[in-house]
Amino acid sequence: MANDVGDSDLDFLALDLIIKFCKEEYKISGFSSTDTVKDLKDAIYKNTGIQPSRQKLLGLKIKPSDLTDDTPLSALKLRSNMKIILMGTKEKEIEKLSESPTDVPEIINDFDIEEEEIAIENREEFLAKIERRIKTYPINILNEHRDGKKLLVLDIDYTLFDHRSTAEQASELMRPYLHEFLTEAYKKYDIVIWSATGMKWIETKLNLLGVSSHRDYKICFYLDCDAMISVLTPKYGAIEVKPLRVIWGKFSYWSEKNTIMFDDIRRNFIMNPQSGLRIKAFRDSRVNRFTDTELIKLSEYLNAIAEMEDFTVLDHTHWRDSSFSLFQI
Repeated sequence: MANDVGDSDLDFLALDLIIKFCKEEYKISGFSSTDTVKDLKDAIYKNTGIQPSRQKLLGLKIKPSDLTDDTPLSALKLRSNMKIILMGTKEKEIEKLSESPTDVPEIINDFDIEEEEIAIENREEFLAKIERRIKTYPINILNEHRDGKKLLVLDIDYTLFDHRSTAEQASELMRPYLHEFLTEAYKKYDIVIWSATGMKWIETKLNLLGVSSHRDYKICFYLDCDAMISVLTPKYGAIEVKPLRVIWGKFSYWSEKNTIMFDDIRRNFIMNPQSGLRIKAFRDSRVNRFTDTELIKLSEYLNAIAEMEDFTVLDHTHWRDSSFSLFQI
């Protein structure tokens, strides 16, 4: 009977909730006092595309250990138009992890470029291309540089992330110790991500990996394939490369003296061979994510050289000779 229903119950019968996911908000209506957390998660899935099993709800006045699918919504002390923060990964984003991006340059085998390096990096026509990138390529600053910090430029595919394998979770494709590595590097280096893919693909991958929002380190900015240039080599023809002078031309506080780039493809730093360090590619993550320790070794090297005033005196091809222990395996 209507007289037996209190005002709070009447309000609850008309309960609307606002689900906040990333920068989007979804208003979900029509919950009753008999609905459960499972009903809420099913409604969230219909609106956001995030499977109930991948959903994590924050902002509820209940201990996470006490929250089950059978918990009635009446036990959560919800208010009309209350905002609930949602963490999770959309199914379409999970599917993207098993797809190959359409904007990736054709993959060719890496090669020995030592004989051509000096001639190529000082060619006037290629330097002119770099100048055009400096003048026209827009950079969206995510976090300002910090005075006195050196610069670390990182690739994504096969460096931080196995983008060819398939997985249900982004963490399964992430290189082991990624967040520990970035946290340690951030103490002495500003960090920039440069990928040979499009900006949307970069943002998607770094969001899924939790790199873009990590509390222990920050990324200065991203560079995509449009910041690269094409160079013509006598032996291998036209190749796309990542000239660090694009960064140095835009930001005077970074130069060849305080910059190091990690990439699994050596030809990417053919225009700045002295500043590039080729690392082992991270492939077949289903197997190698249990044994790969490349980022631990790279962190040791970064710390070993961090206090040097001039990186140009280093030969990064011998980086593995360094042996300092920072992480316990």
